Amino acid sequence: MNKVKIFAGILFLTFTITTLLSWKSNTENINTKAAAKRPNIIVIMADDMGFSDAGCYGGEIHTPNIDFLAQNGIRYRQFYNTSRCCPTRASLLTGLYNQQAGIGKMTEAEGAPGYQGHITDNAVTIAEVLKSAGYHTAMSGKWHVSNTFGQKNPKDQLDWLNHQKDFGPFSPVEQYPTAKGFEKFFGTIWGVIDFFDPFSLVNGTEPVKSVPKDYYHTDAISDTTVSYIKDYAKSDKPFFIYVAQNAPHWPLMAKPKDIAKYKETYKVGWDVIREQRYKKMVKLGLIDPATTKLPIDPIDETKWENNPDKEWDATAMAVHAAMIDNMDQGIGRIINALKQTGQLDNTLILFLSDNGASAENCANYGPGFDRPSETRDGKTIVYATKKQAIPGPQTTYSSIGSRWAHVANTPYRYWKEQSFEGGIHTPLIAFWPKGITAKKGGFSDFTGHVMDFMLTFCELAGAKYPSNFNGKKITPSSGESLVASFQNKNEKGHTQLFNEHFGARYVRSENWKLVALPRDSSWHLYDISKDKTETVDLAEHNPSKVHQLDSLWNTWAKTHQVFPKPGPKTSK
Repeated sequence: MNKVKIFAGILFLTFTITTLLSWKSNTENINTKAAAKRPNIIVIMADDMGFSDAGCYGGEIHTPNIDFLAQNGIRYRQFYNTSRCCPTRASLLTGLYNQQAGIGKMTEAEGAPGYQGHITDNAVTIAEVLKSAGYHTAMSGKWHVSNTFGQKNPKDQLDWLNHQKDFGPFSPVEQYPTAKGFEKFFGTIWGVIDFFDPFSLVNGTEPVKSVPKDYYHTDAISDTTVSYIKDYAKSDKPFFIYVAQNAPHWPLMAKPKDIAKYKETYKVGWDVIREQRYKKMVKLGLIDPATTKLPIDPIDETKWENNPDKEWDATAMAVHAAMIDNMDQGIGRIINALKQTGQLDNTLILFLSDNGASAENCANYGPGFDRPSETRDGKTIVYATKKQAIPGPQTTYSSIGSRWAHVANTPYRYWKEQSFEGGIHTPLIAFWPKGITAKKGGFSDFTGHVMDFMLTFCELAGAKYPSNFNGKKITPSSGESLVASFQNKNEKGHTQLFNEHFGARYVRSENWKLVALPRDSSWHLYDISKDKTETVDLAEHNPSKVHQLDSLWNTWAKTHQVFPKPGPKTSK
């Protein structure tokens, strides 16, 4: 009897231990699978937002939600774009330099391989790659990487822009986002918009014929993203959402309640605000004053006290701030949607700007091409060439100008379109609670570029960047994965970077940067390790280095479709 009891006890103990070990093994497998679950990915890109506009990058603009991402993620100090809207979008989406993707200039087809004005068949988008790897894909916002249709008759073009006539698709439908890997799309096909009643607005491929009276496009982009998150959270599949904001690109249009927050802020003038931003950046640890001086304005040294248009200029910058503030509010709603659906911890959010703030005076362009002459209900739009109409409402087209653009890009020189740091140096924040092991709230000196997103997402998704897609040979990516920087590994990123846009150009090799302004054959040489704001030109004393880097740039330009450039236009 005792032997039977002992045997039964041994059997029970063996069964218990086996069960516990099996349970532990299964639990470990489940945990391993859970830990290995592929992240959701959201890219949020601002349009013409300066390097120092957000609070966490030195600005006085109220951006608590962008700041939240920074405080719980990492901020990059050496991240680059291609200096303008559509080229940056093409590079980001394809993992290529923008000329390789077909958009060397703008969205006009100009007959040269690098200047087709749309994403070519030899490039594949992030959405196409991730969709093939089992991701849901969606986009809200500004597309701006397809050929834009126009009407031969200027009056027809204005009637179209003014919502008085309908001429069908805004671009070839086979170039729309839904033909480039995105399951869902809501936004504008073209670039410039009226924020209260945008032209070229579509849902999928269907044009949106009218919008509600209280419509504001930045809100619509954010709220559409929220709806995508709530929908995709019901699925077992991860998702990729590209949120391409138009704000704060001109025209300066914002909600009165958001403008009111900044009514007094900018009356102290551009000199004071720029100095305040610089000091805050130093205090944050974002820049080192020993290597990052605050240079003088490269164009106009007019002091604020001598400015005859103080009220107008202060209001212009207030509207710029209000547009960013509103975008930040929408980012807060996106974060809350991720929290509510249990998706936040395993979602990689990347926030950046497509280029530096713009120095353009958009009023000088006047109506035409992509700029209306009147609102849908017939109100005349004032192009405030003499600052005769206060910025903010739908009925005026204006922009912040060069002095405020220089403030927005603090501490860097120049602005959008240029290859100096003010044009190409973008703020980038990476946030991913489950995946970023680098110090939260810290900084990364990884030298990165918007084309790096492709290989980063391929690595995280377990996807393969294809050599062929839809029967077309795909150009190899020029990017590098950012994943090492998420883990604070000692990797420096790109040792060489290049750019060319309307004649503005640069090559960066290690710590040396050779850069030129458009319509200027002169190269300027800087040691970026000691002079990050490009204040001391070393070209005259280092002709051999200039020659070496010039050769590098020319080799790159010849092998990356910068050349041949389109010839002069001829009348038919």
